Amino acid sequence: MQALIRQLALRATVFAAETGKIDINPEKGIPGAANLPKITIGSIISGSVAIILIAAALVFFFMLVIGGIRWMTAGGDKEKAAGARGQLTSALIGLTIVFVAWAIINLIKLLFGIDILGGMQIPSLYK
Repeated sequence: MQALIRQLALRATVFAAETGKIDINPEKGIPGAANLPKITIGSIISGSVAIILIAAALVFFFMLVIGGIRWMTAGGDKEKAAGARGQLTSALIGLTIVFVAWAIINLIKLLFGIDILGGMQIPSLYK
């Protein structure tokens, strides 16, 4: 089985080299390897913090939307409405925590000059 896997891997590499999709010339180096020295522990941490903040904001936003839909479709049932209200409250608290964390990060940047987010910019449609 291992011999078959090795043979398939070798054939895939040769096929990719023949079609020009992968350049396996060792003298040219690995494409994109020039950016590797720019990766630091600080950049990994700042990227992770930015991704966590964005993911948490999206999760709580969608929880808010789903809670609103649940409330509208409760149809007068007090238990369903109470569950939806609880979900809305939890989503709003979560969103508040995420935005307070973002504000604290920006306050640290302003007061101490420490850029935790590493220059992350919120994408916009207009430049």
